[in-house]
Amino acid sequence: MNLQLQYSSSSIQGPRERNEDSVGFIVPDSDLLNSKGACFAIADGVSGSSDGLFASKNIIKSLSNDFYSTPVSWTIQESLNKVITSINLWIYNQSQTEKYKSSLASTLSTLIIRGGSYFIAHIGDTRVYLIRNKKIKKLTRDHVWNGRDMRHILSKAIGLDKTISIDFYEGKIKKGDVFIIVSDGVWGHLSDLKIETFFQNLKKNKSFAEVLTEEAVKHKTKDNASALVVNVKEVGDDSIGNLQSLQNHLPVPKKLNKGDLIDSFKVVEKIHDSRKTILYKVQNKKKQLFVLKTLAPTLNKSVDDKKSLINEEWILKRLISEHFPQIFSGHINKTYLYYLMTWHQGVSLDQRIKNDHHFSINGVVNIADKVANAISILHRLNIIHRDIKPENIFYGDDHKIRILDFGVAKNSQIDDIPSMANPGTPSFMAPELFDNNEADEQADIYALGVTLYYLLTRKYPYGEIEAFQSPKFGNVIPPSKYRRDIPIWFNNFILKAVEKNKSDRFETIEEMIIVLELRDKNTIQIRNKPLLEKTESSSIKNLFFVISILLNIFLLYFYLIT
Repeated sequence: MNLQLQYSSSSIQGPRERNEDSVGFIVPDSDLLNSKGACFAIADGVSGSSDGLFASKNIIKSLSNDFYSTPVSWTIQESLNKVITSINLWIYNQSQTEKYKSSLASTLSTLIIRGGSYFIAHIGDTRVYLIRNKKIKKLTRDHVWNGRDMRHILSKAIGLDKTISIDFYEGKIKKGDVFIIVSDGVWGHLSDLKIETFFQNLKKNKSFAEVLTEEAVKHKTKDNASALVVNVKEVGDDSIGNLQSLQNHLPVPKKLNKGDLIDSFKVVEKIHDSRKTILYKVQNKKKQLFVLKTLAPTLNKSVDDKKSLINEEWILKRLISEHFPQIFSGHINKTYLYYLMTWHQGVSLDQRIKNDHHFSINGVVNIADKVANAISILHRLNIIHRDIKPENIFYGDDHKIRILDFGVAKNSQIDDIPSMANPGTPSFMAPELFDNNEADEQADIYALGVTLYYLLTRKYPYGEIEAFQSPKFGNVIPPSKYRRDIPIWFNNFILKAVEKNKSDRFETIEEMIIVLELRDKNTIQIRNKPLLEKTESSSIKNLFFVISILLNIFLLYFYLIT
């Protein structure tokens, strides 16, 4: 079901010399409506400031532009927080210029409705109400000083300080819900009960927003009066949920052979066939090549595996970069569950290893740099890959590196699949994951470190780990023990990435990128291991050495006294 909204707005100057309230709303087309939602906001410029209208007008303008420019993989709260924090700093800095001798300030109440949910970002004393089943409920808290005489003196507003603390609220919507955003020029003279009564007695073809502002003027408001009313006509599905609902019912295709048709695409060859997924090279009627990814036919009734494939498509749609395959954006009338992505000539790093390719130091450094930059894009979008390894790193004939397989990737907007808790390939999984800790950026950093170690040495830093094994992590053998040509800085770089304690690894992927750019051993701090962390073999050797010395001293003493 698609989200359907009906909305109206009204803003009246009232007895003031000018109207310093600003009202804004954007209801975008379906794709953006599904991913980012509809945005409604009122900003009330503070009357005591030098130019409240300048503040409120620019806040609404910046919010409208910047919110829809944030990555769709960010949560709504994260997007609003980033945007409003940036707006606040800009307004504050403007108030410090010669043009504005006193502070610029404004309230802001923003309502986002997406799919089946609402999200509110609020600061100041504009209000957001919800009328459900004809009963009114105030959703926001007024940021004013305590005391009867100070009830309209703002304690928080945009532009008052360099930093800002924003109130966030969210909840589920229902068909028939009515959201109301009003400035204090309305609610200061119309009680909640009166607003509820006006709604219950509303005549057809009459704008409720206009009713509220007109009634505020009739009740002798001393301020500008603004209202924005949003009626929920149909509740939509959340963006990823919408994709799932559209595709979950589709069957998995049977195994295809060369020349077979699936919808309007012809199979050229099978690329990959595993227990869970199958990849085909296909072409359309224009002879354009694509990769078609689907599930093994035995998983046709597996809800989790279907959800995983749909999640992967949803994530890839948001990764517009040469570091990843791109989703085919053309319209397809799908009759089966699959998705299409761009075809690139080349092989994975794992295939190059199997072909006995010898990786030079410079070659591996170059791979490290490109993969780290690709991972940094993921982390900025709150995406954790969770399965970085040579098999999922593709080296194209165009000399570009691409990260593949997002089937187990995690994103803040996607509900994790219980059966995929801490998925990945054991030998590339960070030690903390074996203790059932949740995968984060550090897990991808560790996996990249193991990948580089393996490319250079064909070995794993802590030995190969089999599925369902409970490994013990001792101390790693430096890769330079196997490859004498590894420079000190790169040896330490890899060691820091594969530290068994996540706090000892690189803090962020960006830190790794900086070190790769500098290529200086002095930029990498390797923690000196305390005695108790030395390897068991070293401890045993030391023990035998001590025992040997003591034994020799005893024999010498015995010899002398006899």
